[in-house]
Amino acid sequence: MSSYQAVSSQPFAAAAGQPGAAEVERTYKKVFWRIVPFLMLCYVVAYLDRVNVGFAKLQMSQDLAFSETVFGLGAGVFFIGYFLFELPSNILMHKLGARIWIARIMITWGLMSALFVFVKTPTQFYILRFLLGLAEAGFYPGVILYLTYWFPSHRRAKIIAVFMSAIPVSGIFGNPLSGWIMQAFHHSSGLQGWQWMFLIEAIPAVAIGIATILYLDNGIASAKWLTESEKRLLTDEIAASQPKEKANAHSLRAVFRDPRTWWMSLIYFAFVTGQYGLTFWMPTLVKSTGVSGAFNIGLLSAIPFVCAIVVMNLMGHSADKRRERRWHLIVPALFGAVGFTVAASFASNTVVSIAFLSLAAAGVLTCAPLFWSLPTAFMSGATAAAGIAIINSIGNLAGFASPYMIGYLKDLTHSTQTGMYVLAGMLVIGAIATWLTPAKLVNR
Repeated sequence: MSSYQAVSSQPFAAAAGQPGAAEVERTYKKVFWRIVPFLMLCYVVAYLDRVNVGFAKLQMSQDLAFSETVFGLGAGVFFIGYFLFELPSNILMHKLGARIWIARIMITWGLMSALFVFVKTPTQFYILRFLLGLAEAGFYPGVILYLTYWFPSHRRAKIIAVFMSAIPVSGIFGNPLSGWIMQAFHHSSGLQGWQWMFLIEAIPAVAIGIATILYLDNGIASAKWLTESEKRLLTDEIAASQPKEKANAHSLRAVFRDPRTWWMSLIYFAFVTGQYGLTFWMPTLVKSTGVSGAFNIGLLSAIPFVCAIVVMNLMGHSADKRRERRWHLIVPALFGAVGFTVAASFASNTVVSIAFLSLAAAGVLTCAPLFWSLPTAFMSGATAAAGIAIINSIGNLAGFASPYMIGYLKDLTHSTQTGMYVLAGMLVIGAIATWLTPAKLVNR
């Protein structure tokens, strides 16, 4: 029996007068192929524009005389802007609709990313990174919220895992692409390779943003590609899976006062620390093993992401099939911690470092999609819009702390080893916090 058939055998889907398993399966496949690949493409572009500064650093730091601390702070300050505007952005998307709001986000971040061509000073670098975070705020939690409009809670781990495969995909294709652009266009038309990289990689964000207006639907009701019976099927399944909430549960104050919001934020903060420590510093970590040439660094940096895309989708499928979340989060987090620790201990050995960076990538990138099946299991509607944004905002402050911390420790110790040990420790904290999460919340 397939996982779709397994989840479709629930009482509300099998009751008299309800559609059979085959029709449910067919409808969800139709929805999946209509929206998930497109959203995944959007996130590939978004994530590439967010972290390509890690590749730019290979030339940018030398050209502009930026220290490791300056680079780390600039990489991280993105998340301050992200933090400040994420909650308002998600609430606006819930009110205005995903189609226009996601398009607005993509177009503005594409324009902001292109402006990095003109960076000359650390202050300019900080300001543009802050504005880029402000522009992109709300995209990721907005998509997570958007997926709750289409898929019930027991289907989301696998769907979110597929969507978040965009992170390793952006590494698999984006790292070699960034390396090639920087190497091939260096000193062309008076621009450095890193300037060409920012300019060229900004174009898809604007183009796909325009396409979003024409392609995306705000929800089930406005989807002209669905029949009326398919709309009823999807609406009924979403309604049946919604948590029962108190009358005042949709207030923003209630979300802030709910201890589950802060517990989820702690877990996510720990996992995001590892995620951005890896994605921002991967090129530097590979270069430190003795590899030279931006394109070669890009190719080797793609290997850990190939491993990650396989593992995160296998674990997402397994979590939905077994309806188990705790150990599907704990095990990858602990493997990620082992990966960081061993890679740091053998930093001068390229083969060992790449092997264990692959383990770290598979572990840490698997945690994020599985994590979001937890808060979306007890949040819905306006509560989900606010709650997802709050959790993601607080968790993504790790995106500020993690690169800045590694840059500072690298300047202090002239090694990335200590920073990677800290990343491993944060993953262990996330695993322990997940283990302490009540089973009735984890396994739904």
